Amino acid sequence: MAHHFTTRVYYEDTDMGGIVYHANYLKFIERARSEWVEQIGLDQLALREAGLVFAVRRITAEFHAPARLGDVLEVTTTPKSVTAARLGLHQQVHLGKALLFEADIELVAMTLAGRPTRLPPEIRAFG
Repeated sequence: MAHHFTTRVYYEDTDMGGIVYHANYLKFIERARSEWVEQIGLDQLALREAGLVFAVRRITAEFHAPARLGDVLEVTTTPKSVTAARLGLHQQVHLGKALLFEADIELVAMTLAGRPTRLPPEIRAFG
């Protein structure tokens, strides 16, 4: 089940040439993940108050084409793998039908003390 998130490229996202600075793709996909978590019924603030947070363990990214100032991008988030404490996601950034960026992300569930813990059941259900 893929989740879709739309975002616009603002001036702050670009370099002097009006092209999205590479690190900002990580911001776009982070926002999309946050929206996906909310869509499946999880409140990240409540999870944090309960002592659970998510941390990125690994990112493998590939840049295909640049996004530019004013572009409206669609970020697609698709669950790939789930274990008790790890979640694998595939994320893509498109401009229309053109694939601009894609990444495989591995997230881990952690306590506020930095110890591994189980993913919430709402996420484990994707396994």
